[in-house]
Amino acid sequence: MFTNLLDNLTMRVSNFILQGVHSRMTDREFLEKEIQKWEGSPKRIMQIKGFLYYGGDHDILTRKRTMIGNDGKLEVVDNLPNNHIIDNQYGKLVNQKTNYLLGQPVAVHGDNEQYVKLLQKVFNRRFQRTLKNCGKASYNGGIAWLYPYYTEEGEFAFRMFPAYEVLPFWKDSEHTMLDFFVRMYIVIGYQGTMPELIKKVEVYDLDGVHKFIYDHGSLIPDIVNGEQADVPHVTMVDSQGNVTGFNWSRIPLIPVKCNSDEIPLLKRVKSLQDGINVMLSDFENNMQEDARNTILVLKNYDGTNLGEFRNNLATYGAVKVRNDDSAKGGVETLEITVNADNYKAIVEIFKKALIENGMGYDAKDDRLSGNPNQMNIQSMYSDIDNDADDTETEFQAAFDDILWFVNAHLANTGKGDFEGEEVEIIFNRDVLVNESETIDNCQKSMDILSLETILSIHPWVNDVQEELDRLEEQKQKEQEEFEKQYNPFNQLGQAVAPDNDKGGGLNGKEET
Repeated sequence: MFTNLLDNLTMRVSNFILQGVHSRMTDREFLEKEIQKWEGSPKRIMQIKGFLYYGGDHDILTRKRTMIGNDGKLEVVDNLPNNHIIDNQYGKLVNQKTNYLLGQPVAVHGDNEQYVKLLQKVFNRRFQRTLKNCGKASYNGGIAWLYPYYTEEGEFAFRMFPAYEVLPFWKDSEHTMLDFFVRMYIVIGYQGTMPELIKKVEVYDLDGVHKFIYDHGSLIPDIVNGEQADVPHVTMVDSQGNVTGFNWSRIPLIPVKCNSDEIPLLKRVKSLQDGINVMLSDFENNMQEDARNTILVLKNYDGTNLGEFRNNLATYGAVKVRNDDSAKGGVETLEITVNADNYKAIVEIFKKALIENGMGYDAKDDRLSGNPNQMNIQSMYSDIDNDADDTETEFQAAFDDILWFVNAHLANTGKGDFEGEEVEIIFNRDVLVNESETIDNCQKSMDILSLETILSIHPWVNDVQEELDRLEEQKQKEQEEFEKQYNPFNQLGQAVAPDNDKGGGLNGKEET
């Protein structure tokens, strides 16, 4: 019996494998399924919402006023005020965290001065701007991407891809090495004279870039004006018009994460941001509902329905009532007061919770009002500093990949082989400090710390090496002035009489 069960199981497994071989998806079919699954996934939707919320496009904009209908279910009411107030604390938080870590340019330090100067040319102001935008995009999407390329002028540079454009396929579960990736973006094309949105798809692997158009779930090779759908990673045109291309030996995409779990910042604070918007919108709605702030109680109204009553009240400012034997007519009111303090208290609670959950800081913190010493400032910055530590760890790992592509560029262009050269990337955090207290501590440390260490702490020094060079230059000039002033012999070997007001030295008589 056991043998029969084993034979049946073996036959079922064999049939399953055989069916799998015959029904195996092609690479294109696999990509079509993966793109379809990724395009509407909750993760990508949250990434898109992060960018929308940063730009002020919040869910409150689609909110409708509702009431309980006759059947007990909610129904939309169109004749009530429906304000959409947005207090974009999320956008403020993203800017705050980005500027804290990336507000100042990153510095490059290393023993090889030639290598450092070449890196500084690559990490120019354009790169610093791209890096800052990448940091902002990583907070909005949980991850952002840097793509190395050459501009039309032949300059080596990086550009940023937002999270919602890239579908990565990782080699490892820690998401550190890419096998290949898909980029999908939208362009505006024309069907005849009518504009239409076209979804472009680019698949990057070690063999190059494969271009498609994604149309109703199908990938169609993107062949425009006779151009090939498969091209190298890099295509360059020289001054004679000759086209050359090459592929990187790595997948040309660098992940830049705001945290190791790739969680968008919005996911931590969305409910609080929505709560702030709802409270502010409801407060304005209630303030505008003048007629409903006062409930009218009708007695023996001389009319047919409440709609006619409201119309007469709005048109004539008066209504007709009647007295009869059964009832006496009249209009009474019940006042409803909107308590602004309640809304204010709730909004303040939401704002404070948003700052704490988003790990930011409150620039209007009470700790800065009385005695803003360095301990109070550090306490206020503790949350954002801890979060910045995690983000900097991910950015430092990204710089390892960035330097690999920079080194490959330098080697390809004949500027030198710097593989294995050690450099340090320093993030200059934009921290509020008590300058007087810090400078006083620097002065007190002159006898126990090196000048370089003190300068690195001084709040007025941005570049330590540059400041050391300035001090050396200043010292040299002072030495030259001193020698010129107090040297008793001029170039002819004759005594020089210094100015009387400067004091000291020889008297005014010549000596041979």
